[in-house]
Amino acid sequence: MSRLAFIVAVLFALPAWSGEGEQGIHVDLDAVVESGEVTPVDGITSAGQPDEQALDVFAESGYAVVIDMRGPDEDRGMDDFAGLVEEKGMEYVAFPVVGKDAISFETAAKLDAMLEEIDGPVLLHCGSGNRVGALLALRHSLDGASDEEALKHGKDAGMTRLEPRVREVLEAE
Repeated sequence: MSRLAFIVAVLFALPAWSGEGEQGIHVDLDAVVESGEVTPVDGITSAGQPDEQALDVFAESGYAVVIDMRGPDEDRGMDDFAGLVEEKGMEYVAFPVVGKDAISFETAAKLDAMLEEIDGPVLLHCGSGNRVGALLALRHSLDGASDEEALKHGKDAGMTRLEPRVREVLEAE
């Protein structure tokens, strides 16, 4: 095999070796709708604001609960998001996470207690998944993860702009 052919073969194999293509805890909703299926990671999926098509996929995939971390004044793109979730056979839970101070161990512990009571897969969403990832990072820390493990988990769950706040909370521990 020529060196060039070998390099090309390796480059095509890299995504398979790296696990690329596997669904993580945070999902792209367009990809969920396109594939028509979604699988929770440890019972949870993180996402941004779902539309009706995405909710159909979550319902058809057996999700039991949708936990909405958006504040009451945030636009959900439809008039009665809670009603639509329930119409599709899932429970709707409002768990507003608004403002920097809401990213805390206290909020993460409340989320943890709520998740422990739910039987079945859960969709956790906010506008983009950033708040979800931040709280799941802190929840992971409460479960005994190191700060770096917690941060990685948060990033895998959608945390982006809130990483500095999560670091601040972890360091103040």
